[in-house]
Amino acid sequence: METASSPAPRRPAQIRRSTARPPPPSATPFSRADWQTTCAAILSNSNSPAPRVNGDTNSNPALAAAAPPPPAELDLLPVSNLPRPLSITDLSPAPMHGSQLRVAYQGVPGAYSEAAAAKAYPSCDAIPCDQFEVAFQAVELWIADRAVLPVENSLGGSIHRNYDLLLRHRLHIVGEVQLPVHHCLLALPGVRRELLTRVISHPQALAQCELTLNAMGLNVAREAFDDTAAAAEHVAAAGLRDTAAIASARAADLYGLHVLADGIQDDAGNVTRFVMLAREPIIPRTDRPFKTSIVFAHDGEGTSVLFKVLSAFAFRGISLTKIESRPHRHRPIRLVDDANVGTAKHFEYMFYIDFQASMAEVRAQNALAEIQEFTSFLRVLGSYPMDMTPWDSNSTSSTSAARRNNNTTSS
Repeated sequence: METASSPAPRRPAQIRRSTARPPPPSATPFSRADWQTTCAAILSNSNSPAPRVNGDTNSNPALAAAAPPPPAELDLLPVSNLPRPLSITDLSPAPMHGSQLRVAYQGVPGAYSEAAAAKAYPSCDAIPCDQFEVAFQAVELWIADRAVLPVENSLGGSIHRNYDLLLRHRLHIVGEVQLPVHHCLLALPGVRRELLTRVISHPQALAQCELTLNAMGLNVAREAFDDTAAAAEHVAAAGLRDTAAIASARAADLYGLHVLADGIQDDAGNVTRFVMLAREPIIPRTDRPFKTSIVFAHDGEGTSVLFKVLSAFAFRGISLTKIESRPHRHRPIRLVDDANVGTAKHFEYMFYIDFQASMAEVRAQNALAEIQEFTSFLRVLGSYPMDMTPWDSNSTSSTSAARRNNNTTSS
């Protein structure tokens, strides 16, 4: 027989305690052995063999007697219906720059906006949209990851519609791309110039080729179309043998048209600036040239406030690349004379400004802080890398002129 002073092995001691009459629930807490026994009872009720808990319960009547009776019915959730835990792939970031992004643009395939999207994101999936508004909404509704839209042309000036949409929507400018515009005169195969009675294209394209068309002897009707590539598509789809379209060489390849004349723009330095839009802004940096676009409004006299805004940039050595004014949509007219007798009226304006500085620079932050003191509204549309792609206008001009001369001679 063991004495009180001799240490007893741990497992026999547990078994001997379990054979004693269990104390009432208030006397001792629920032990680990009791918890394991209860788990074994639940598993046995689900038609599975009872596991061994500190030994076989079938050979241990004491543990079997201590187990509570199993519930009549268990409401267990099937394993197949359990939610799948998140993995590292679920937390992966959005596609990086140019990596299979879905990019919305206005127009149809072959449009210059499609070429700008391909230049901005070479590996993107371009999504054509019939209107600028649709391209904005495609990004907001997560149908597209980016939108590439024109904001100004070196010959035609600003695209005011997109400036208004920039203010109406909450997208952010994350980049810019400058695309040289190279116009071609397209027609169905076998059509000669002397058979043409009409030229169709976007109004800007018609205006940019007016002098060249006259020099070619094409004193025919000009009709405006939604965009250049859509005009080429219409000529091909309708089989119009008396109509030519002004569009890109890619549009000719897509719609099976013949290039009657290449490089017919009046000015070789014809460049359109596009901006890339996203739902979230990018983090400004200082390791490369950045540009920042803002829009603001004010309630005071236009001359003095605008002078203060320009001074805030000038005193800090920040160069402005663009300033654009648009009438305030909700308050277009303001009374100058409070007496309202014979008063003159003029528009209230929103001002769009692009300046060469990153919002990561202290001078840009201080300039906006000063401007905010005397403006009623100020919003940063985006701070983004400048397009520094070199473009040789002289070589493009000479190449276009040579192609134009060859085409004129051959016809």
